[in-house]
This record gives sequence, C-alpha cells and structure tokens, in this order.
Amino acid sequence: MSLALDSPQRMLSARGLKPKNSFGQNFLADSVVLRQIVALAELKPGEAVVELGAGLGHLSQHVLEAGAELWAVERERDMAKILREHAWPHFHVVEENAVKTEFARLTSKPEGSVLGNLPYHLSAPLLFSVLRQASFVRCAVLSLQREVVERLVAAPGGREYGLLSVLLGHKFALENMLSIPAHRFFPAPKVDSCVLRMRRLPQARGRVKDEARFIRLVKAAFSRRRKTLANALKSDPALFAQQSIQQSLDIARIEASRRPETLSVEEFASIEAALPLPPCPSLPSPMKPTPP
Repeated sequence: MSLALDSPQRMLSARGLKPKNSFGQNFLADSVVLRQIVALAELKPGEAVVELGAGLGHLSQHVLEAGAELWAVERERDMAKILREHAWPHFHVVEENAVKTEFARLTSKPEGSVLGNLPYHLSAPLLFSVLRQASFVRCAVLSLQREVVERLVAAPGGREYGLLSVLLGHKFALENMLSIPAHRFFPAPKVDSCVLRMRRLPQARGRVKDEARFIRLVKAAFSRRRKTLANALKSDPALFAQQSIQQSLDIARIEASRRPETLSVEEFASIEAALPLPPCPSLPSPMKPTPP
C-alpha cells in the first residue's frame, strides 16, 4: 500500500489553518525520518499500533504502509477532522486526549506498539501513561525534545539521571536512536529532537513487592536529589511507617549517605523489596505526572 500526503504547509493553508502553539503543533513530514521511526518499531503484520498525537497523518501513513492496524489519537478538533478525510484501510481516528487513552481498551488487543511525535509540553504525562500501561507496550518509538531523551537514557551518577530514567528503565530498555534537527519540523521548534526507543524487558530490572510503592519510593528519593538518600526518603514518611529508613537501607545493603542519582534501577528495587508486607495503606496515586 502506497499513501502520500502533501506538505504540512500546503495541507494547512488549503484549509485556512495555522499551527497552534497551545497544542504544541510542530509537524514532522520528512519521509526519510518517518520511515526510520517506523523501522525502529519493528512492527509485525497486523500489529496494533497506537499513535499519540497523530496531527495531519504523516507518520500514520508510514505505519500503515508497514502493514499495521493503527489507532490515531488526536485531541485537536481540526486535526481530527483532517485525519478522518484520509479514509485509509485499517485506520481508526480517535478524537480524545492522548494522556487519558487506554491502549488495551482502545484496540481490544493485549499488546501492541506506541508511536508518536510528542508535544514537548506533554512529554512527561504521556511517558507516565506509557509506563502505567507497560503490559500492553511491546515497543514505543517517540520523538521528544533532545534534552529529555538524553536524561531518560542517562546512566546513574550524573545530573541527567532522574525519576523517569529509573521508572521507565525498570520496565523498558531505553535507547536514543536518532537525532532530528529542528529545521525538519514545521514550524521549526527552538530545540532539536531525538527519537527514543523503549522496548519492554522480558523481566523487570529488579524484583519489587508492590509497583505503586516502588514508584512512590523513587519519587521520594528524587524529590530532594541534593540530599543524601536517607534524608531524601524522609519526604514521604508513610513509606516507612512499619520499618525505619535505616533498617530498610541496611537490609538492601545501600549506604544511607549516597545521593539518589547514584543508585541503579536494581538498587532502588532492592530498597522497595526490603520493606515489609503488606504495602503501605492508602498511598496516593503514584502516576501523577512529574518532570523527567
């Protein structure tokens, strides 16, 4: 199947539209780059794919050419209307907020892939959504602000390593696969982008007793990253209502004087696993978006 769309400039102009900054609309229509993004996902014939923020459909057409079944999620009304004009086979337009999209419910499939050119201002909420639905996501290939991708793939020990480096790294192999200069987009953003590939691991890095508690613990640690680990964890005393911070660190064999950014994913998991069951009651939702 061969599909072809005009440039974003011409598609918008023909309809009397302009890019909307409030929706973070920076359209990527470079066919070479888009084919690379799709190739990175290693899609299987008929695989369910959810595209987050489908825009005008330039990435969508390449996903469909790869033989996938695509659910294109787009919140902005004008873009959703344009997407419906395409009427491509195996192409489903979903007009809703991508942050709230439930992948398995939408596709009626237990597993699939997620692709998208993500608006910079929604990167963290969308990444948390992917994390929350990790059991569905075989692979995610996402274009993001370069600085965000560099932080996500950072190794322990540096300033770039942070909350989402750990949380996503617990479930996924994270790779910075491709750089996209700003001039490849319309309109051109002020910064360059990179393509992040997230492939779900066969087993999580480090065993944890309770996923929600693990997320809560990592958030507490990075809430005061300039403090020692022991002091940072004091920001959420409910986690240690049954067992002290020092006891938990001793069981996990983690030095209390270390900084949070020096701990590996596995070491964070070992702290959570050192906490006694049952998990702390009535913990607030751990998935509230937090900057990476």
